[in-house]
Amino acid sequence: MLARRYPPDISPIAALSGDAPANVTALEALVEVGDDMGTVGPYMPKLGRHWQTLHESQVTQMLRAGRTPLTEGGPEAVVLGPDDVADMLALVELTQPGPFRRRTIELGRFIGIRDNGQLVAMAGERSWIGSFREVSGVCTHPDAQGRGYARALIARVVNRMLRSGETPFLHAEASNVRAIALYRGLGFVERARFPLLAAKRLQ
Repeated sequence: MLARRYPPDISPIAALSGDAPANVTALEALVEVGDDMGTVGPYMPKLGRHWQTLHESQVTQMLRAGRTPLTEGGPEAVVLGPDDVADMLALVELTQPGPFRRRTIELGRFIGIRDNGQLVAMAGERSWIGSFREVSGVCTHPDAQGRGYARALIARVVNRMLRSGETPFLHAEASNVRAIALYRGLGFVERARFPLLAAKRLQ
């Protein structure tokens, strides 16, 4: 397989098995004009002028190999479902934690914290490879930061994975030192760094 991607209403994430022209051609066939995609990994496509670069950075992939459960605390967390998608998308738009679209919740279980009815923090599960499961969608409303909500939600997500025999991993932009410090404090260690490219197809 030269290139793959999620359905666009689930995620813009795409991947290539190489960086040859044939891989780029295969990727382009998966992205409609006007849509965007994001790739992260060892192979970065060399895109032509009919693509607009939206974002480029380095991503740190972190892994939690330890099996010791995290201490859970903080306010009550609720399971988020289809009726919560509008609120989730609004929080994502405000905080920009990474790719999240209307059907992303179909990839796993997401939980959140509400304050007077407003969704102020969330975290959940996204991709998985074998027994390795990704912690994703971690974000907190700017007005609710500093209360430990992200740590509390990640603890619940990680412990759920551990009970299922899974190994949690996650991604953070290498420049996001605050998030990386939080993840290290929860037992995650750096596994690798990859380039990230987000681009929109213009024609």
